[in-house]
Amino acid sequence: MGLLGPFAWLLLASLVIASPSIGRAQGAGSEGEVAEARRLSQEAEKLAAAGRFSEALPLVQRALAIGERALGPEHPVVAVSLANLAVAYGAQGRYPEAEPLHRRALAIREKAFGAEHPAVASSLASLAGLYGIQGRYAHAELLYRRALAIREKTLGSQHPEVAAGLNSLGVLYAAQGKYPAAEPLHRRALAIREEAFGGQHPAVASSLNDLAELYRAQGRYSEAEPLHRRALAIGENVLGPEHPAVAVSLNNLALLYRAQGKYAEAEPLHRRALAIGEQVLGPEHPRVATSLNNLAVLYAAQGKYTEAEPLYRRALSIGERVMGPEHPSLALVLESLAAVLRETDRWAEATQLEGRARLIRAKHVQIAPAQ
Repeated sequence: MGLLGPFAWLLLASLVIASPSIGRAQGAGSEGEVAEARRLSQEAEKLAAAGRFSEALPLVQRALAIGERALGPEHPVVAVSLANLAVAYGAQGRYPEAEPLHRRALAIREKAFGAEHPAVASSLASLAGLYGIQGRYAHAELLYRRALAIREKTLGSQHPEVAAGLNSLGVLYAAQGKYPAAEPLHRRALAIREEAFGGQHPAVASSLNDLAELYRAQGRYSEAEPLHRRALAIGENVLGPEHPAVAVSLNNLALLYRAQGKYAEAEPLHRRALAIGEQVLGPEHPRVATSLNNLAVLYAAQGKYTEAEPLYRRALSIGERVMGPEHPSLALVLESLAAVLRETDRWAEATQLEGRARLIRAKHVQIAPAQ
């Protein structure tokens, strides 16, 4: 997957913003304060979308403080701010700080709406995503299954939110190598989205990518390629050739080729994905770091260490600045760079990087309780 795994992207994609109607409908507190909290949340969303999580964090914290003061600590809008803050912490690998915020948001929503409301399902899925990225799969599965059951009961079995829940559960199973369990979930999610949106919708492309990645993980390359190509075509036709979602499809197709040793076919796809990310998201975005890392892996696999090293170093630098020097995803980049250094007889620096990677991994094992 590159610098960020599937659960990290679930976290980064889940920043939610309270709609203006929610703040007005509840009617408590100062309307001006609520409007300011909303403005801060919207600005934080823009910063998070640009990968500027350290800048987004204080804005979300301020929005939460304003909401608690204006509306009270148990208000549903406060739950939205809590969820946003939890996502911001999770994006930086600060999982112990994120978990109680997700739990508090869940408790507020259960009290306000009842145990079987779609907003409760959203909190359950967010907490499950946090557990998934920590490898706490059993906890994550229970929450994902409860969220899915709520959505099926309240929204109907063919609702797009049900497809999202099926996808999340499929990703969780795939991360554990439970491919037979994951495949029917991804297939059902794809069918729901095709029925709801038609065959040329970005949500359909997302499901195609997920199913193709499942096949790639199993070595079913001939089944994966047409799905990746269809997803890429949908993205280019509907969103445009420079959209970040197109970069994701390009990256996934390149990974498929790399897995088969088709390096010449993979390289231009990785390069195009990198160019889109730099142009559209900016040179410091985490997805740019992912593209740099993936291109570096491609070069290292061919013994092109001179080309790989600066890409690994730049990916590492972006990750350190944007997500913090102890983010768990950096351990793999450090180890990959260390391997390149060993291949080029720079043992001292390689040993130093490997030691740092071990410390990062040990820290995050310690903060993830046993299941």
